[in-house]
Amino acid sequence: MTSYAVVIPTLLRDTLADCLAALAAAHGPRPDEIVLVDDRPDPDPAPDALAHALTVLGDLRERTTTAATGGRGPAAARNTGLRAVTAPWAVFLDDDVQVGPHWCAQLVQDLEEAPPDTAGIQGVITVPLPGGRRPTDWERGTAGLVRARWITADMAYRTEALRQAGGFDERFPRPFREDADLALRLLDAGWRIRRGRRTTLHPVRSASRWASVGQQRGNADDALMRRLHGPDWWDKAVAPRGRIRRHAAITAAGAAACALAVAGRRRAATACALGWAAGTAEFARARIVPGPRTRDEVTTVLATSVVIPPAATWHRLAGAWRHRNAPAWREVPR
Repeated sequence: MTSYAVVIPTLLRDTLADCLAALAAAHGPRPDEIVLVDDRPDPDPAPDALAHALTVLGDLRERTTTAATGGRGPAAARNTGLRAVTAPWAVFLDDDVQVGPHWCAQLVQDLEEAPPDTAGIQGVITVPLPGGRRPTDWERGTAGLVRARWITADMAYRTEALRQAGGFDERFPRPFREDADLALRLLDAGWRIRRGRRTTLHPVRSASRWASVGQQRGNADDALMRRLHGPDWWDKAVAPRGRIRRHAAITAAGAAACALAVAGRRRAATACALGWAAGTAEFARARIVPGPRTRDEVTTVLATSVVIPPAATWHRLAGAWRHRNAPAWREVPR
């Protein structure tokens, strides 16, 4: 029977207990090891939180080890977990997912059917959306995980293949693009990655109305992807291109309107301001129309649609500068 380890980086969110409970209840061969990596920047305020979450594991508690990173991000947390793994397969789960009732059995079947040249096997992610109404902009964003490739919400990798590749690139500080970067490096090395049969639930977690603005930091990671994998990395990763070019145009029009107004060139300033308004309105409409169109949702989308273009542009430019000389990633052992 193929043995495997489960690695879960966590910020000790409320979702962790449900994640561990689902893993403990899943039917099939049990993991040889479970490695929980505490990635909180400062774990002192809730020292018992991790111990409390572990109680739901039952007899799996004896197979569980813990580690801490000091808040270096999910890529570094997964590498920390990888270094503790002795099993031939390392299965990464996020702390906000819930594996299916037959996940362990389906996982082992996935692993046993993997040809020797297969480095990774992705789980099938499902995202439950509310019934009776259209999903919000945030809910639609989470639902996009169903179509995403190589996401580590549920991803199994050969331990040796990961170590040969250097593990996850720790210059990706967010749960964004670090999975695609690793997959592209493995594919370039001649490995294959395929989709398995096991299923995992990814509920939509609650978020503040400004969460979509915070997500724009990921544009810096896109700049690193371009540096590492070339301008066509979008096609290699089968990733949506997003709206960064439109965001840049909207931001440029707004900045030009302000500068021209200060210079006293009212007619030119008005033309640029109209361009900014038209671009912002189009962006807001594209986000409002598919949603429930409640007062709260429309207010949130309108406010964030004004802020997102300059935020996205700033992070993209900052990332391009920061990573302008980034070399290929080499790491792991220690």
